[in-house]
Amino acid sequence: MTLTRTTPPATGTRGRARRGSGHGRAVAVLVLVALAALIPLLGPAPALHGTGEAAAPGTGAIALLRAVLFAALSVPLGELFVNRLARSLDGAPPLTPRGWSTYAAVTGCVAALGLASVVATGNLVPDGLADIDVGGLYSTRDGRLALLEVNAFLVAAVCSASRRPGTQVWPLAAVVVAEALRAHPPTEHTALLGSGLTLIHLGCAALWTGGLLHVLRTLRRWHGAEAGPALLGLYARVAAVLLAAITATGVCSSLRRMEPGTIPHQLTDTAYGRVLLAKVLLVAAVAALALWARLRLGRATDPLAACSPARAEVALLGVVVAVSGLLTALPVPIRW
Repeated sequence: MTLTRTTPPATGTRGRARRGSGHGRAVAVLVLVALAALIPLLGPAPALHGTGEAAAPGTGAIALLRAVLFAALSVPLGELFVNRLARSLDGAPPLTPRGWSTYAAVTGCVAALGLASVVATGNLVPDGLADIDVGGLYSTRDGRLALLEVNAFLVAAVCSASRRPGTQVWPLAAVVVAEALRAHPPTEHTALLGSGLTLIHLGCAALWTGGLLHVLRTLRRWHGAEAGPALLGLYARVAAVLLAAITATGVCSSLRRMEPGTIPHQLTDTAYGRVLLAKVLLVAAVAALALWARLRLGRATDPLAACSPARAEVALLGVVVAVSGLLTALPVPIRW
């Protein structure tokens, strides 16, 4: 009788391959996050080069803080949005990925505090605590909006950690409203219209970006459940509407700030126009990836094959968020 020893080298190899691929994805995500953080920090100099415009002190830091604030807003809104979609599906597993909403809200609160300190020093990056006039925040419109964002993120963190995390939608909505009002001061022509456009644009962008991230995390948690493709397909249908709203409001907002006849010139000869053009190209690439994922979802033997372009899409959306933060820190072009 011959004794044979059975070993599972293939399984071990597959396990090592899975671990290796997981480490590779983690490294790729860290690299993308680092690049996205460098965009607002390094972006002002090349964007302003040759335009004759001067960057305000601390433009890079302000752009980074605002990009972090946008990302912190997108994560919890996306979780609430996708969890609601998942509950509407028959046979959806009860398992959900661990929420990032509390961490995102705390991060958003820190970013909002940083932006509030800038407002408290006359829109300059403070050199120390002595430069910050906290009481002065209550006397200006921008200061009150900055304080509203700080408090709203703080309340959102508390709501997220409570037994009723869905209530965080209200303080998060307050942040969106505050950002829309901040971007269009009363002295601006048709400021109310501009705030309305920004409100829709920012809200839809947050749902799109944060929603896709949470969809991918949910599919990973469900481990190939039959409801996975249904969730991805449902999100794709809603995302198409969100993209249409983002495009329409973005075009209208650009036309408000740049006369139609001067757009080609301002897109290349102003810092705002250059970054706006970069954002448009990035969003076009994201839309192409979304279309690719939608086609793979309908035609592939394994519908979850659409996750590959979707992962690239969410990575590019992270870069779009960073570019958006830079865009808000640059001087608005003059209407000729």
